[in-house]
Amino acid sequence: MKLESSEFDLVIEAGRTERHYWMDLWRYRELFYFLAWRDILVRYKQTVIGIAWALIRPVLAMLVLTVVFGKLARLPSGDFPYPILVFCGLLPWQFFSSSLSESSNSLIANSNLISKVYFPRLVVPASAVITSLVDFLIASGFLAVLMMWYQLVPDWRTVTLPLFITITFVAAIGPGMWLAALNVKYRDFRYVVPFLVQFGLYFSPVGFSSSVVPDSWRLIYYLNPMAGVIDGFRWAILGPPAAIFLPGFCISMVMIVLLAVTGVWYFRSTERAFADVI
Repeated sequence: MKLESSEFDLVIEAGRTERHYWMDLWRYRELFYFLAWRDILVRYKQTVIGIAWALIRPVLAMLVLTVVFGKLARLPSGDFPYPILVFCGLLPWQFFSSSLSESSNSLIANSNLISKVYFPRLVVPASAVITSLVDFLIASGFLAVLMMWYQLVPDWRTVTLPLFITITFVAAIGPGMWLAALNVKYRDFRYVVPFLVQFGLYFSPVGFSSSVVPDSWRLIYYLNPMAGVIDGFRWAILGPPAAIFLPGFCISMVMIVLLAVTGVWYFRSTERAFADVI
């Protein structure tokens, strides 16, 4: 329908949001930057030690897991000090779990914006992950300190870390979109996410090496997407002794892609109703 006047032309197109949705993601990139920057600024606002929490949490988790799995359970760590083994697993896990928690609650947290203004809703859970990336980068500094303490020198494999960081981002955004969309309709899911994160910490090879998993269970174990990601991080940081179990790694990558594709599909299929339900 076209309405004409002497001063302007107003064109109303039916279904524009469907035809131009992916183009709109690029057009609304400044909103993505704004939401991400806002979340970074307010994350530790009015806290006593501020952004230091991004370092304290993984360090405390490293100490607990080292005692439980390294000292009490006496699981092998290969040729590496156990704290290094654990912290290399904690880095991607903390990034994944924090991203999952932030993205799953992102639509509810931005309900006022969603109910009043049109924009591609995918911007919201995606921008929520950036805050977790900042925490990841801060915690990575402590890993450098640990490696100097234990006199470990990384090799050329560290250049592959951006690849594994990207894989972790995709691994988080897939289930994050599932949970964000489900959380709008069923608020019970806000209680499900902490349980999934807590269970996943012990089910994933964070506090131990995936090599301790029996051979008969290894392929099934790698249905956990983070198993392959954590192996990849350890290989990139610690080198050849932390070998990647290639068949299992491929299974984890397939699961990550599957969750990402279905997450986008479900999010898009329910997106129209967000403003009405939220």
